Amino acid sequence: MTEPQYSLDEIRTNVSRIDNEILKLLAERRQLSLEVAKSKIQTAKPVRDQIREQALLLRLIETGQSLQLDAQYVTQIFHTIIEDSVLFQQAYLQKIANPESLQPVARVSFLGAKGSYSNLASRNYFSKKQTKLVELSCSTFRDVLHTVEIGNADYGVLPIENTSSGSINEVYDLLQHTSLSIVGEINQPIEHCLLAAADTKLEDIDTLYSHPQPHQQCSEYLHSMGNITQEYCSSTAEAMKIVAELKQPNVAAIGNASSGELYGLTPLKSNIANQQENYTRFIVVARKPVEVTSLIPAKTTLTMSTAQKAGSLVECLLVLRNLNINMTKLESRPVIGNPWEEMFYVDVEENLKSEVMQEALEELTRLTRFIKVLGCYPSENVKPVDPETGDLL
Repeated sequence: MTEPQYSLDEIRTNVSRIDNEILKLLAERRQLSLEVAKSKIQTAKPVRDQIREQALLLRLIETGQSLQLDAQYVTQIFHTIIEDSVLFQQAYLQKIANPESLQPVARVSFLGAKGSYSNLASRNYFSKKQTKLVELSCSTFRDVLHTVEIGNADYGVLPIENTSSGSINEVYDLLQHTSLSIVGEINQPIEHCLLAAADTKLEDIDTLYSHPQPHQQCSEYLHSMGNITQEYCSSTAEAMKIVAELKQPNVAAIGNASSGELYGLTPLKSNIANQQENYTRFIVVARKPVEVTSLIPAKTTLTMSTAQKAGSLVECLLVLRNLNINMTKLESRPVIGNPWEEMFYVDVEENLKSEVMQEALEELTRLTRFIKVLGCYPSENVKPVDPETGDLL
């Protein structure tokens, strides 16, 4: 048997040295991407260039293979690096377009206490903007909006849809009646665990605390547990707090493992969601809309009510199709007080200021009984480029 060339401590020291070098190079690359953004302001070129990204990936894959690195490994790493570069450039360009937003500290309202998924989404969103937070916990979605409406918070963060449980209807209903604008979005990974405070076994658990959404998102696993009592809370943070205070061997909370540490909870079971790829899309609202530069991918969200006759909605959707505007979301909600009348929420991949979007709004205004733009904001969903075809995955 061949003796190792280095001791384990020496190997770990070398690994740490290489890791530190990688971090320095990533930081240097990120700063160069900022110089790219400055250059694109002068040339009016968009942030994303699929042809350039495809050529870059193909070259990196070829170089990686010569170093005994497989194509999937190289592609996965550089998809992440490219995503970071795009979002970093977007944040810079948005600050130029919205100089009044250049504030080092922002007051942000969200559902639940520290450690809730809304709190995690808030931190992730504003960390990319290099903005420090004053965190304002709220007990209901309505309170999140109201805190911003009366000026006690600069922004509110609200979950709007989940890949497993679907749309959060309460938030859509509240958007019908607010004067706030959607100014941003973020897709937050949701990693549900069973968390307990006492030294216990999984089979001893008979009561689970959490917000209704996690219960729904983990319904298949909960069904496999048999006769489980599901106790609903205003947030995952409240659920974790209750379980921490009870310290009983038969109770557990559904929540994030890292957040559970804040309450002294230990994971009993990880990855319990119905879908392994479980994400919640959060929207960010503010009192004033933002300007979205034409150099970055943008989304526009609007709400509309159509005439109560056959084909009315189809006519509206044909406007988007004929103008080649991609619709990413269509949600219907009942209009409170008007039985059988629906309000439609539409997300499209288009900048509100573009000619094609203005043409679409003009046509939709003619076809609908009511229409309102809820916001135009930078798209945070950076789809990776397929190195083989050059298409977005």
